[in-house]
Amino acid sequence: MTSQERFVQLDERLAAIASRVAPLALASSFGAEDMVLLDVVARLGLPIEVFSLDTGRLPSETYDLMQQVRDRYPTVAVRYYYPEAAALEAWVTRHGVNAFYDSIELRKSCCAIRKIVPLQRALAGKQGWITGLRREQSPTRQDLAEESHDADHGLLKFNPLLEWSDSDVWTYIKGHDVPVNALHAQHYPSIGCAPCTRAITVGEDLRAGRWWWENPETKECGLHVAATPIPLKRI
Repeated sequence: MTSQERFVQLDERLAAIASRVAPLALASSFGAEDMVLLDVVARLGLPIEVFSLDTGRLPSETYDLMQQVRDRYPTVAVRYYYPEAAALEAWVTRHGVNAFYDSIELRKSCCAIRKIVPLQRALAGKQGWITGLRREQSPTRQDLAEESHDADHGLLKFNPLLEWSDSDVWTYIKGHDVPVNALHAQHYPSIGCAPCTRAITVGEDLRAGRWWWENPETKECGLHVAATPIPLKRI
């Protein structure tokens, strides 16, 4: 399938999903994939809420892009969710501000406070959510389905870019003049919290810069690791 055929297919898929599932939300970290999806939502005027999790440790370039999105897509009101202050204060007081470097357990507990709990609030009351996950991004994403039942959150989960290549993503971005995070031009294909993200070198995995001190098999924050995944069907 050519990139142009994928673009047409994406428009049709998102429109079809929005026509049968409501309320529906798009989870955006403002990465390249999420910007593709946001652009389609805005261009087609789809009834899909866009939300983002502000962990409090994001790079300044991500905040710059947030403002660009607000200016470029005035019809899309991105909703932001933040960590619960009391829980975060207690964690930092007990473990230290950068304790996530010390163990996988501490890193995951930090992610839980900054991402997992806010995600639960963001998805409350929703019937479905859309992500920009792609199969080629990481070993932990090989078994994902384009559509599945997210038993942990009690709704449908859609990954419409699952089979897209990196080339597909950037061809769309360039062809539609989509704004992107400035860090992408500095060899950051995947961008999360500033202290947990670095640039990658030639030949490294696309997500090698995320939690680079861990093994590839553990490098998920928990947002997309279901305890009981139930694949349904292709979109």
